[in-house]
Amino acid sequence: MPLNIAILASGNGSNAQAMMDKAAAGTLDVNIRLVVSNRQGAGVLDRARKVGLPHLVLDHTAWSDRAAYDGALAEVLRKSGAEVIALAGYMRLLSPCFLKAFEGRVINIHPALLPSFAGLHGGADALAYGVSISGCTVHFVEEQMDSGPVIIQAAVPVNAGEDIECLMERLHAMEHRIYPQALQWLAQGRITRAGRQVFLAPGNERRVRSDGDWFVWPPLEENF
Repeated sequence: MPLNIAILASGNGSNAQAMMDKAAAGTLDVNIRLVVSNRQGAGVLDRARKVGLPHLVLDHTAWSDRAAYDGALAEVLRKSGAEVIALAGYMRLLSPCFLKAFEGRVINIHPALLPSFAGLHGGADALAYGVSISGCTVHFVEEQMDSGPVIIQAAVPVNAGEDIECLMERLHAMEHRIYPQALQWLAQGRITRAGRQVFLAPGNERRVRSDGDWFVWPPLEENF
């Protein structure tokens, strides 16, 4: 059975698009039940509209505080039937009440190799530090920002003198592969957790070989 998911995004939604494309192609076994943005005019809403997905705006400024907003958001998501909540550039910290409502079922993508360079500007912070390897991380969401157990990470080289736009272009390309892959593993029931450790059960899919421009662990599988 496909996994029912909802997507939360605040901006353009390129990671949401990657999920939509994989689902439409039949390589990602999910039903996208709802796309929600906290911002009017967010690009992700146009993306959802173009492919006929349910979508709505819940403007956070209309609520008195974070807990009240997150309570309303959780209720909307429960009614949608979503089993897993995928954050795709959602620029708000989630409150404890929300995380309790979807305990162990909220995941996020971060543009750095966590636990290094957590926060809003992970890719830029890594570049400014002068790292020779950067990357991106799909992880479970906990109360502390970018602190949850890691599901999958991709590493890419950082070339001396390159600008942030060049690095982020390569990071986004890997985000668009590892995020749907993580969701597919969840849809297949192959992910389990023990404390901070995340375990992936073996599958029948062929592994995709990394090359000199990227490395992913656990390895990507065919169609990702």
